[in-house]
Amino acid sequence: MLYWLLKNVLLGPILRLVYRPRVTGRDNVPTHGPVVLVGNHLSVVDSFFLPIYVRRTVNFLAKNEYFTGKGFTGWITRVFMKSTGQIPIDRSGGKASEASLNTGLSVLGSNNVLALYPEGTRSPDGLLYRGRTGVARMILESQCPVVPVAMVGSHEMMPIGAKIPKRVPIELRIGKPIDFSRFAGMDGDRFVLRSITDQIMAELQNLGEQEYSDVYASTARAKYAREVAGSAPVA
Repeated sequence: MLYWLLKNVLLGPILRLVYRPRVTGRDNVPTHGPVVLVGNHLSVVDSFFLPIYVRRTVNFLAKNEYFTGKGFTGWITRVFMKSTGQIPIDRSGGKASEASLNTGLSVLGSNNVLALYPEGTRSPDGLLYRGRTGVARMILESQCPVVPVAMVGSHEMMPIGAKIPKRVPIELRIGKPIDFSRFAGMDGDRFVLRSITDQIMAELQNLGEQEYSDVYASTARAKYAREVAGSAPVA
């Protein structure tokens, strides 16, 4: 109920009115059955605009820290995340990765829509970074349609560290479904997983017209953080 209210009454109409994003390809998302939406990740606002313009309820896998905060702020964050289709996962690796995979598969097994960011984290500079193969494994195990979604302009709207989104042009481009059925039963082959992941990133690059960097976004963010810390004035 709260998801519906936020999308159709409270948050959605405000975002539509204030930012007026351009949206193309909405009909490329299947109207029923399990679907994986794969997107680039430029800003925290990506997860606000995407559900508004997809007609079905969209579920996201979100880091567990969003659901464990203390005090009033932690409670507000936890309620908001749960009410907007966010599902907590442990991103520490190892057995946690297997648990995250199973969580995603359970969403798809219930014929729902699952949105994933193959880069794993937000881009620090607007570039598109190397995808992680866990997304490909989930796609092969679920055997469901894969729809690429590219956000354009959201990095300029609210880059990492910004507190308030700027009013800048933004686009949501939804591409045609990608067929990976030829790889059925090959989810244990790391070369196949890498091939699928690279194809997804190529589709996103073409759709969003982003410059691509063949390193992981987490590596780029760590470098960015060191540069910011190094440029900070000494007290």
